[in-house]
Amino acid sequence: MNFSRNYIKGWMMMSCGLGGSLIPSISLQAQEAEKPNIIFIMADDHANRAISAYGGGINNTPNIDRIANEGAIFRNNFCANSICGPSRASILTGKHSHKNGVTGNASAWNGKQILLPRVMKEAGYNTALIGKWHLNSNPGNEFDYWKILMGAGRQGFYYNPDFVTSEGKTVMMKGYSTDLITDEALGWLDKKREEEKPFMLFVQYKAPHVPRMPEFRFMDRYVNDTIPEPKTLFDDYESRSPYLEQANMKIGKRIKTLPLLEDHDPSENIYYARMTKEQLEKWHSFKDPETKRILKLKQEGKLAGKEKKRLAYQMFIKDYLRCIDGVDENVGRLLAWLDQHQQIKENTIIVYSSDQSYFTGQHGWAEKRFMYEDGMRMPLVMRWPKKIKAGTEVKDLVQNIDFAPSFLDMAGVEIPDQMQGESVLKLVSGEKNSDWRKSLYYHYYDHGKHNVPRHEGVRSDRYKLIHYYTDDVWEFYDLKKDADELHNLYGNSRYKKEIKQLKKELYRLRKQYEVPDDHFKAPYVGVGHHKK
Repeated sequence: MNFSRNYIKGWMMMSCGLGGSLIPSISLQAQEAEKPNIIFIMADDHANRAISAYGGGINNTPNIDRIANEGAIFRNNFCANSICGPSRASILTGKHSHKNGVTGNASAWNGKQILLPRVMKEAGYNTALIGKWHLNSNPGNEFDYWKILMGAGRQGFYYNPDFVTSEGKTVMMKGYSTDLITDEALGWLDKKREEEKPFMLFVQYKAPHVPRMPEFRFMDRYVNDTIPEPKTLFDDYESRSPYLEQANMKIGKRIKTLPLLEDHDPSENIYYARMTKEQLEKWHSFKDPETKRILKLKQEGKLAGKEKKRLAYQMFIKDYLRCIDGVDENVGRLLAWLDQHQQIKENTIIVYSSDQSYFTGQHGWAEKRFMYEDGMRMPLVMRWPKKIKAGTEVKDLVQNIDFAPSFLDMAGVEIPDQMQGESVLKLVSGEKNSDWRKSLYYHYYDHGKHNVPRHEGVRSDRYKLIHYYTDDVWEFYDLKKDADELHNLYGNSRYKKEIKQLKKELYRLRKQYEVPDDHFKAPYVGVGHHKK
């Protein structure tokens, strides 16, 4: 039915005055039943390259792929500020960082502003959040129920993590974070949700964020494999800004090994201190052979130069993929629940994303923050049997500020004017949308963290312009000819017209999104990239 909520309420009042007819009440219930449920699954630092649906060629993620194959895959989805807290804030608010107040991980969180879950709740949805929250105050009344990871700077622990509940209790749960989050999510679906209401459930994993600690059942994977290296693992940063060389995120700068079991004092590290004696011994049964191999290579003088970086990359990427294997398996558990509840499945939107992508060796890095493709890009796959045709591919430029307005639009809820994103409903429904954006705005604020300076930029379907405004340094890339962003073409006379056009677009987007002018004045300019 397409009646508005106010119209139905008015009809109910009129009908009650004419004899108390129950027909309008039944109609309202029918309308509520037609609203789609939404399960939003989000990992932390999951690179597109490590999802087989994106063709990375380094691992298999059959369950995440299933969502893509049975629904839609977004080929050009990006974040507005590539860092955990700010991306999560943009997803919840539909606004850029300067508007929602979360410009860095240390920023205060204003939970009283207009938020996706609160608007959904006010529209009749049963809302819940389980897992990693990572904003600097706990959720409030926007969720009917929440249970969030706590500890380790609000990042949470992998083994035997603490959870804080909406009742104000802190509980330590025995087990592995990714599994426990899924257990709690399934428990909410089975026993705690209000069955007469449509629901929106946020399932948010810590994995594969540092420190990457896979569950034991995945620890023997990839041991004898060689994971393909990205083409730019040994990037020399020639022709580009000094910031790339000076960033503190290089793989192989040093190789840290875990002490052997007999030498290991777990109390010296908060993550190992969480483990039981049995868990610690089991962990060492996998890690001690690795430690012995590295110590032997050091003694033989074979751990230097490119070989050192290659080994460091293999160590990093294997634990990274093992954590992702745990996420994918648990996505499969959520899909299995839907398979067992076919009526719910047909009208449930299930989404998989990450708060940002991750440099998995590209440019020799393991981090995010920079506006280069593998930091700015985000995975996004979505299934909705009632509305999205299997095998749908969206190539339009989409951003995390679009998530909130999209879910509201799909639920038939009015999108608040304050939200800066756009709904992707037409994009996944196969409708033509000639008015869709042609460029994206990006702004990183956490100046000096990992020795990465503040910068902003604009990305079109082909070109990218980056402005390190602290020192007024520019970079320009032709992504069609240089997908790996190895050749800074700023100042190249052949691209004079394109650079001028993109600068104009950058200033237009600043105005459109109401970026304050004082961001580009003292104390943020002329300070040198390494200074805070």
